[in-house]
Amino acid sequence: MFKLLSQVVSGVKGGIVSTLEGTADVTGSIVGAVRDLTVNTVKESGEFIKQGFNVPASVVKGSLDGISEIGSSVVGAIKGVVHGTVHGFMQEGGKQNDAVQGAVGQAIKSAEELGQNVGDAAVASVHGAVDAVKDIGGDTTEALKDAVTAAFNTAKDIGGNAIDDVEDALKAGVDGADKIIDSIKK
Repeated sequence: MFKLLSQVVSGVKGGIVSTLEGTADVTGSIVGAVRDLTVNTVKESGEFIKQGFNVPASVVKGSLDGISEIGSSVVGAIKGVVHGTVHGFMQEGGKQNDAVQGAVGQAIKSAEELGQNVGDAAVASVHGAVDAVKDIGGDTTEALKDAVTAAFNTAKDIGGNAIDDVEDALKAGVDGADKIIDSIKK
């Protein structure tokens, strides 16, 4: 399984670099490019790959690594990357909660690994996930809860100032996040 996921990360990274390198409007092209790569990944990998949130996480990691490689803004791309990943994964029959949790959690991990602001990444990833679920006709209330929870838990795993940065950013930038975070902390 690890080898397959490593291949997904590598393949998506290569796909993003080849698709977006030299593109004038990288941000505008991201959602479609990532959605298409996600759909192709799920189709090529068969049924078992739809299980769990490792696939959406691997797609997000590969996408953000590729965007970083071509020199585009990682935080500026996160919303589109998460949106494309969640949309593509759900379109191919993946579960909404797996898509949202995997994509949002990895977006924040990748932002931290790439030296980006995890608070900004959390807000962008939550918005991207909820927008994708709305587009595909899923449960946006549940998506918001899953996304905020994934962001908060990922920040706890990172440690240091990440938890405060993510909590403050979500409470300021995402409607309803304050109530979700308060219920998590109980």
